[in-house]
Amino acid sequence: MTKTAFITGVTSGFGKAAARRFVKAGWRVIGTGRRADRLQRLVDELGSDRMYAVRFDMGDTEAMAVAIADLPNDFKNIDLLINNAGLALGTAPAQKADLGQWETMIDTNVRGLVTLTHKLLPTLIKHKGAIINISSVAASYPYPGGNVYCATKAAVTALNRGLAIDTLGTGVRVSSVDPGMVETEFSLVRFHGDAKRAIGVYDGLDPLTPSDVAEAVLFCATRPANANVREMILTAGAQASAVHAHRSH
Repeated sequence: MTKTAFITGVTSGFGKAAARRFVKAGWRVIGTGRRADRLQRLVDELGSDRMYAVRFDMGDTEAMAVAIADLPNDFKNIDLLINNAGLALGTAPAQKADLGQWETMIDTNVRGLVTLTHKLLPTLIKHKGAIINISSVAASYPYPGGNVYCATKAAVTALNRGLAIDTLGTGVRVSSVDPGMVETEFSLVRFHGDAKRAIGVYDGLDPLTPSDVAEAVLFCATRPANANVREMILTAGAQASAVHAHRSH
């Protein structure tokens, strides 16, 4: 029987790579995002029989509820939730940070994630499915200017551990994949479109790719029933923590 994965944030980065990798592995994918044009291009690429796109912002929980209620029959039986959507905004120290940016990160990285998880848990329990949360090395290694972004990822890690305890005996497996430096749009968003500054984050080292992360997520999702990857920290070979990396110059 074909399994179905619900993946948030598929219009770029990890989410797009995961959608492609899971479809290639024979899954159906429900993919969410804010950008309708990118969603449609991904549906066109992967096929409407394999991917169903739903457009909403993770902070808009009402739109989220409507999207879930309106899923077509072929995509209602969800076996896996991949909580991927998230963002970082700004690098200012806490005393100079923009409160609005903090609120946006909390709404997307925490509030939206917990709301979606709560809504899909009954289905996941029914199908003895799985939840894979995309956290970050920032959850374990806070860094200057990371303040609320690091806090939101620490919240994801704590929720991940709590869910694993609460769902014991239900057949649901809970995992997290915590990437380090990955070359995506992440830094471009954080630096408000400053491409030069974003590229500089990866200067002098070979970062992970979105495909590396997608492969790790698929590995977690396809373990046999007697095994589970509880937490996976995945970094570039030249990275030891969120703030320690070897650069070639």
